[in-house]
Amino acid sequence: MHFSAECWFDDTCILDMDYFVKTLSGIKAKGVHPELIGSIITHYASKWLPDLSTGEGPEVLIGPKAFEDSPESVTALWMKKRFFVETLVGILPPEKDSIPCNFLLRLLRVANMVRVEPTYRADLEKRISWQLDQATLKELMIPSFVHTCGTLLDVELVLRLVKRFMSLDEGVRSGTALIKVAKLVDNYLAEAAVDGNLTLSEFIGLASALPEHARSTDDALYRAIDTYLKAHPGVTKQERKSVCRLIDSRKLSPEASLHAAQNERLPVRAVIQVVLSEQTKLNNKQRIDWSGSFVSGTRSPNNQGLIEPPARCMSKREMNVQQIEIKRLKEDVLRLQSRCMAMQAQIEKLLEKKRGTGLFSWKKIIVPSLVNKADKFGEVDRETDVGFIGRQTPVDMKTRLVRGRTPNKWRKSLS
Repeated sequence: MHFSAECWFDDTCILDMDYFVKTLSGIKAKGVHPELIGSIITHYASKWLPDLSTGEGPEVLIGPKAFEDSPESVTALWMKKRFFVETLVGILPPEKDSIPCNFLLRLLRVANMVRVEPTYRADLEKRISWQLDQATLKELMIPSFVHTCGTLLDVELVLRLVKRFMSLDEGVRSGTALIKVAKLVDNYLAEAAVDGNLTLSEFIGLASALPEHARSTDDALYRAIDTYLKAHPGVTKQERKSVCRLIDSRKLSPEASLHAAQNERLPVRAVIQVVLSEQTKLNNKQRIDWSGSFVSGTRSPNNQGLIEPPARCMSKREMNVQQIEIKRLKEDVLRLQSRCMAMQAQIEKLLEKKRGTGLFSWKKIIVPSLVNKADKFGEVDRETDVGFIGRQTPVDMKTRLVRGRTPNKWRKSLS
């Protein structure tokens, strides 16, 4: 039978803190289930302190206006809040899921605001880290109440919670919980990245606090990095490279890969890695589809030597979609190559002005690498790529000669 907190207490009895603590101690002595005790505590705390409520009703402002109708001073009321929060932390049941994680986060928010003792805050952070996978983004966005901190959100607090969560035993911390925490952290980073005072070390520290296998996809992490680069235009080239190393291009969806290939805020190396990874995915998928469509039948012992039917052939629509994707990726590669060649031409002009004609030839260093990368994406028509300079192989020269020949029938007609 399920009991709610309203069955045990009337609103008139919550006005006395000592009476509540004594009554709750008697209930614990009778062996009541910890979850019921937790529901009583959350109900009582929300009645006495509206800051701990779910926020669905009207919010109570924190400041002088909230205490204009009270005969006591603001300092006295804040001291009462501190005593109340410390008392609540002291009577919390020790069981893991007895108190909801979101309520603990709201309690930690008030505790940081009224500056409770560090031991009580450490106890709250320890309890929250046990069930961090149950937290929501709204409750995790705790503001920083320390004047020395430059960010609006308490990023250091979230980093401590994640590190405590990662230090738990694998028996307590399941794989599903790890995936949920990784998704929560990526969404938190996307919100915190808007703050211009967020340093790169704080961003990288929180993003790298989780292992690589915690993220099944890096789309949310890429969105957070893109938001950070957009909000921090003064980031150097080396810093952009360091923050982009957090992304695994193999874990990006086709939509995120397409956005990254056209993102001017990313370094050129990161963009090329994304394009190469997406092309590899398409090639592997096409290889699997073709091998499954046209593989010869194998003999099965259950069919007594009969040949199994071949796999389903690709439809014309699916093949057209794949061809369009491959064509679009080739166009992106050609666009990147033209940009690299333009940058290369500018570098050569600067070198000619400063040093004159030297022994080093940048074309010999840069162009072959671009040709090798272009070969990975398939056969690219060199004639349509304006400005592309590469070494012609004998096969290419033969191809040009064959294309330049005039068919015999046209020769006879002209004669």
